[in-house]
Amino acid sequence: MHKNVLKGFILFTIIAMLASCANRGTPSGGPKDVDAPKIIRSTPKNYSTNFKGKEIRIYFDEYVKIKNLQKQLIVSPPMSTEPTVTPLSTASKYIKIIINDTLEDNTTYAFNFGQSIVDNNEENPYDYFKYVFSTGDYIDSLSVKGLIIDAEKRKPDTFVSVMLYEQDSTYTDSTVYKQKPKYITNTLDSITTFSIDNIKPGTYKLIALKEENGNYTFQQNNDKIGFYEGFITAPTDSLYTIKVFKEALDFDAKRPKQVAGQKIAFGYEGDHKSMEIEMLGDQPEGFENRITKDPSSDTLFYWYKPKMELDSAKFVIRNKTYIDTVNHRFRQIDKDTLVVRSLSSGTLGFSEDFEYTTTIPIQKLNKNRITVMDRDSVVVPFESSYQPLENKAQIRFEKMQSNNYNITMLPGAIEDFFGNVNDTLNFAARTKTYADYSNMRITLRNVTYPVIVQLTNEKEEVVYEQFASEEQLFDFRNLNPGKYFLRVVFDTNGNRKWDSGNYLKQQQPERISHYPELIDARANWDPIIEFILE
Repeated sequence: MHKNVLKGFILFTIIAMLASCANRGTPSGGPKDVDAPKIIRSTPKNYSTNFKGKEIRIYFDEYVKIKNLQKQLIVSPPMSTEPTVTPLSTASKYIKIIINDTLEDNTTYAFNFGQSIVDNNEENPYDYFKYVFSTGDYIDSLSVKGLIIDAEKRKPDTFVSVMLYEQDSTYTDSTVYKQKPKYITNTLDSITTFSIDNIKPGTYKLIALKEENGNYTFQQNNDKIGFYEGFITAPTDSLYTIKVFKEALDFDAKRPKQVAGQKIAFGYEGDHKSMEIEMLGDQPEGFENRITKDPSSDTLFYWYKPKMELDSAKFVIRNKTYIDTVNHRFRQIDKDTLVVRSLSSGTLGFSEDFEYTTTIPIQKLNKNRITVMDRDSVVVPFESSYQPLENKAQIRFEKMQSNNYNITMLPGAIEDFFGNVNDTLNFAARTKTYADYSNMRITLRNVTYPVIVQLTNEKEEVVYEQFASEEQLFDFRNLNPGKYFLRVVFDTNGNRKWDSGNYLKQQQPERISHYPELIDARANWDPIIEFILE
């Protein structure tokens, strides 16, 4: 019995020891590290003067690493050759900055790291650390502050560069296209306010850029720009609001390209509405041409008949003050075939027309060979229209609730530019009930006309709009149920569209005011909105 007790005691002791060892090897967890790394020292010290070196080291109390340095680090003034910052891919207890550029005399430099410095474990950021030094006897300490807004959208883009160009003997309005600014900051990814710090007294041009390539110069094709109309003088207590916009591109024609038989594509940039294309030289007897717009790209199609026997021809392209002569080499390739395609969905709204297009421009419409019938096989009267440049046609008829319609096009209803005619075509459409839609009434207060009232979707794409040159109620009827943003365009020139700004002309974009709330337009519900504008 004593032996059994002894064996039991020994077994219990062994199990307890094993459990104890297991507990010692099991992580106990503990609170999550939420503290940002701390700076122990830097060499040279932050805010040093009479800086002459080429290397800076910043030491931390724990291992740190760098994230998104290319986006986050802003050096002001910008350097022609970017500094080298290490380490980038591994953790270290210090950051080294190697200056690869020649520094200007008597200038204050600021390295704004944004949120790029994080600890190695939990990636807690050292928020907006700034290292500053001066090559002169003192640190410049003036600031220019303000707010960035988007001229068209409800919220501005992230990572907008805000820049100051010094007004000196070399400054012109075109400087922003060619040279980096004197001082710069960036809104990064979380704020819309800005503060350009550590600047010296002077007179400056204030510019904002939403860039694609990050070279701190304005590229009209890709970048958004904003500017203060005049010059600012530092020191200043003013807060500046900069409205950023995408300029309408200057018109430029591209090299033509034969894309099908008797069809040439003329690409362009800018506004095509005044664009003219003329073929020079002798033309065959009975020569005709048509121009249509590609709906999916900045291209005009030049259609011609009969087939050209020439190897090449010259074309003149005109657009307002623009004129250019281009050479085109003809290729003998197959022509497009006639295809008729509906542009309308299966469901038609009560104010919508049935719309269709063709692969070859329409030359002739024979209304007598088109029939619209409802679900009871009753013939429905209709009207037809056509937009030549867009090559779109409409069939307009009165629609009843909860009805089905069949649109039949017999052969010869459509004749295209080359004399082809359609085969028999049938299209179906239906309508819903009035209760399936929403109606919205909008009243504007404190507004100067003319205006365009727009309803946009949550992507801020215009879905419905109305123009008014004088005071009125804005009734939007039979809206598809959904959530809409409301905005008002102050159409100063009354051309029924929003006009963007132009930097060289120092022209600001037309003002847009946004209703502060998202409007829920539910089926069989008629919201009434009062928009009081500032």
